[in-house]
Amino acid sequence: MDDTAIGLWGVPLAILAGAIRVSTPFIFVSLGETITERSGRINLGLEGTLVFGAMTAYAIAVVTGSPWLGVAGAMVVGAAFGLVHGFICRLPKVNDIAIGIAMMQFGLGLAFFLGKSYIQPAAPHLPSIPFGFWSGLPQVRAALDINVLFLAGAALAFALRWALANTRLGLTLRVVGDSTDAARAMGINPDRVRLVATAIGGAFAAVGGAYLSLYYPGAWNEGISSGQGLMAVALVIFARWNPVGCFLAALLFGGAGALGPALQSVGVTSGYYLFYAAPYALTLVIMIATSSPNRPVPGMPGALSLTK
Repeated sequence: MDDTAIGLWGVPLAILAGAIRVSTPFIFVSLGETITERSGRINLGLEGTLVFGAMTAYAIAVVTGSPWLGVAGAMVVGAAFGLVHGFICRLPKVNDIAIGIAMMQFGLGLAFFLGKSYIQPAAPHLPSIPFGFWSGLPQVRAALDINVLFLAGAALAFALRWALANTRLGLTLRVVGDSTDAARAMGINPDRVRLVATAIGGAFAAVGGAYLSLYYPGAWNEGISSGQGLMAVALVIFARWNPVGCFLAALLFGGAGALGPALQSVGVTSGYYLFYAAPYALTLVIMIATSSPNRPVPGMPGALSLTK
């Protein structure tokens, strides 16, 4: 059976497969940024954290032979990046945006410097679950070969949604994110909560990087991210700081990113490459649609300023 035996059905099938595969880094980075922004802080440095997490996971997997140790190592360095970012932002008269950009450049540069020797060696990949085992079509089996981290990200999105609404920790995070003064009046230390939230956000973003290097595309190189860490910030705004919304928006971004390859897979040879820009165009549209000088974005934490 050739690659186009299922005809035009290959387009939605390829988009489904792409939505699952491409969305996973978006899921983890956006969930991490949601936690950070729910505390009243924005972290634009997650692009650097994502790339450094990808390099760290790949290097540890090469050395140890265990991709899961690579994921764990990525989480540790991601949390460390978040702690550094959070600690600096606690200082007076420090701009969150500027520090985020500086941390992004630091993470990218450090990853490229330390990761040069790991471009060639092959690392073991993360496992996946063959949900398409029942089909005789290789395209269906490939589309439904789902990585464990995607399932973990989906479960985490729903768990975070529940925790934010129903637990004391969730209430604390929301109070700090909505009003620094109210949090202090309740005996909560906002700086400490934001420091922890930024560290957790960094750890989640690094897991997204580990997925990139250890599963899809499954190799370490300096162009592995393609700006996914920055696009995830727009995704969080689009999802209105809702973890389940982040999961669904990540699937939308993933599907948009799969349009070009899907059209190419069914023989479209002219203009399909324009669809590779779909995720970036979608990011631009979202940022324009959610920007207004006269009204806050619905759902935005009260203490969060995208311009401070």
